[in-house]
Amino acid sequence: MKVRKVGVVGCGLMGSGITQVCAQSGYRVVVSETNDEFLNKGLASIRSTLTEDVARGKLSPQGKDSILVRIKGTTNTRDFSDCDLIIEAASENMDFKKKIFVELDRICREDTILATNTSSLSVIDMAMVTTKPDKVLGLHFFNPVRVMSLVEVVRTIVTSDETVEIGKTFSESLGKSVVIVKDTPGFIVNSLLIPFLLNAICMLEADIASKEDIDTAINLGLNHPMGPLMLSDLMGLDTLLLVADAQYEQSKDPKYWAPPLLRKMVTAGWLGRKTGKGFYEYAL
Repeated sequence: MKVRKVGVVGCGLMGSGITQVCAQSGYRVVVSETNDEFLNKGLASIRSTLTEDVARGKLSPQGKDSILVRIKGTTNTRDFSDCDLIIEAASENMDFKKKIFVELDRICREDTILATNTSSLSVIDMAMVTTKPDKVLGLHFFNPVRVMSLVEVVRTIVTSDETVEIGKTFSESLGKSVVIVKDTPGFIVNSLLIPFLLNAICMLEADIASKEDIDTAINLGLNHPMGPLMLSDLMGLDTLLLVADAQYEQSKDPKYWAPPLLRKMVTAGWLGRKTGKGFYEYAL
């Protein structure tokens, strides 16, 4: 099957980014949100990003218009009925995602591929609420979607080879590099990244070194562009905790156990860059 029309469920940070790169790659895209307020906010974010690209000379005004005309916003999931591929990019809540997959399975064609952008949850748990689990896979994009070049294509034990190949070919058509990974907690990137970030927080909590020295050591010692504590702030400490807890719940592996300091900071509302305070302070 050739993908011509793409659906994206959710127009938040990830959903709007996925929508934009799909439209920029020539696909017609339908993107949904739960209400007009959230939808308009997400579409405005896409317009703003494209406007910045025009101002920087990276995109012509005509190019911007041609991208936007390929995007249709909706609050009605029935508008996904003629999509070839639908990517769920809703919040990381399994019950919520399952409801979305049940609805998509009910309204979509038999040959429609259903994908989830989850970074931490079990893909097969979503697949098995549908009548065609062989056509369900993970397409894990990274933030910001238009900049990050990787997509993890996640196959469950029931995902067909054809579905994996369609997911791989589609992702590559967006200009992304693809890795294939089994449906395991955290896939490749977060399976390695989350323990790394949690260990840095444990080190700070144990007063082994200051936050600045921990980050500087990784910056210069491993040539990383950003230290683990600053990266945690950028990721969002609530998101980090959510992903860590989900991975721990699935695997019971202590490497995903979140340190008390992280939980206390999330409880206090110190979530990182988006709130102006995390391990560091930021101007909003």
